[in-house]
Amino acid sequence: METDCNPMESPSNTGFEEDSDFRDFEGTDVKDMRLEAEAVVNDVLFAVSNMFVSKTLPCAEDVAYINVETRERNRYCLELTEAGLRVVAYDFDQTDDSLQTPYHETVYSLLDSLSPAYREVFGNALLQRLEALKKDQS
Repeated sequence: METDCNPMESPSNTGFEEDSDFRDFEGTDVKDMRLEAEAVVNDVLFAVSNMFVSKTLPCAEDVAYINVETRERNRYCLELTEAGLRVVAYDFDQTDDSLQTPYHETVYSLLDSLSPAYREVFGNALLQRLEALKKDQS
């Protein structure tokens, strides 16, 4: 899955790592937010129809965008910031400034509010893991 949205990436071993003036280089947090978005996708991809970090909308120091299609076939564009996740549009790679949707602390909470099928699949997966743990302890 290609999710690179950091136009500031540079080759490794640039020599800047040792220079304290470049330790807080402006592009470094962008990669961290993109990695956070990728981790969100990897956590719940099994429980939705499709989910990926947007390649169209720009990542910034404090924001990344994730496209998700629920098992009910509803599409959303999610904004990921330090405040959490929220729906910013009802289609992929879009933002609608007029939407005033609440922030959710976790992707689990957000998807739980959007998709009954997600809730069922996630709950079943959790149950299977618990049963596997119970067998391992026997």
